[in-house]
Amino acid sequence: MEQMQILYEDRHMIVVHKPGGVPVQTRHFGQKDMESLLKNYRSRNGEEPFIAMPHRLDQPVEGLLLAAKTKEAAAGLSAQLQTRCVEKCYRAVVRNRAADPLLAGEEGTLSDFLLRDGKANCSKAVREGTPGAKRAVLRYRALRAAGPLLELSIALETGRHHQIRVQMANAGMPLLGDRKYGGEAAEGQKEQVKHIALCAVKLRFFHPMTGEGMECSTEPKNPAFQLLYE
Repeated sequence: MEQMQILYEDRHMIVVHKPGGVPVQTRHFGQKDMESLLKNYRSRNGEEPFIAMPHRLDQPVEGLLLAAKTKEAAAGLSAQLQTRCVEKCYRAVVRNRAADPLLAGEEGTLSDFLLRDGKANCSKAVREGTPGAKRAVLRYRALRAAGPLLELSIALETGRHHQIRVQMANAGMPLLGDRKYGGEAAEGQKEQVKHIALCAVKLRFFHPMTGEGMECSTEPKNPAFQLLYE
């Protein structure tokens, strides 16, 4: 398993780069998750192994993840996440639109209504007014185009289940490696695309105890991002 990377830590909280393929929490016996990895990390350091995980990332997705070392910090981070005070930015590699492909520098906004299917663990874009559907909004900017691939910077305005994955697929730009939503890797890319090409690269939030404004950033480790530079 890829080594987790701790980018910030104090006595209240930890910011870690979660590897793709590792769940934040799991009920499957014997499967490593971020909660247990961080508890073990604290134990090795001789600390009380309390860890709370108010923040979520899909299992196949890599990037920045907030974890709390105290109940008070957990409550503070949870409140910010629930009230959308945490600014989340991502980078992704997608299949460029077959018709009218995007060019580097182009920007846009996607607004859809998403309906979650809990049993199938998926969501889909539906018509406005569909019972149970919730509005989802994201902004994107094209960073680099190379052949059929496109690297995007994505900022979430809402936080819905599988939001980026569903909205990009619905817009004709599925994420590379996202088999659930039509973004399978092409032949010759299997080695580089083991996980979804999506990384949470930047978080802006307030320290849960001091109120100080904080910003953390990272770079994708998924080799799929290098496909645009080959």
